[in-house]
Amino acid sequence: MFRIMKEFHFSASHQLDHLPAEHQCARLHGHNYIVVVELAGEALNADGFVRDYQDLGALKAYIDTHFDHRHLNDIITDRPTSAENLAKHFYDWCKSRFPETAAVKVSETPKTWAEYRP
Repeated sequence: MFRIMKEFHFSASHQLDHLPAEHQCARLHGHNYIVVVELAGEALNADGFVRDYQDLGALKAYIDTHFDHRHLNDIITDRPTSAENLAKHFYDWCKSRFPETAAVKVSETPKTWAEYRP
């Protein structure tokens, strides 16, 4: 199995307002997010790639346009904006465009990661 990964960055605010008021994540706060998309394939294409990294520019454009320096609660309104739910959101977006998508990881801090991998 061949695997490739590419990392993307954005800054955004959010609030997990369903949590108890004393929980730090219930307050408005922000993160410098890192999103890592992983694509996998049993074989390489004629160019020797799982997928050309340039194709993933579409994900960068999506992140830059809809997520960077935004309030995530205004963008994802159907579920809490946890790192886990963001990983699933980006996975679904990528999978619909890049069938080779195997997983997406999201980091809110240098020490924490959430991953969605079906």
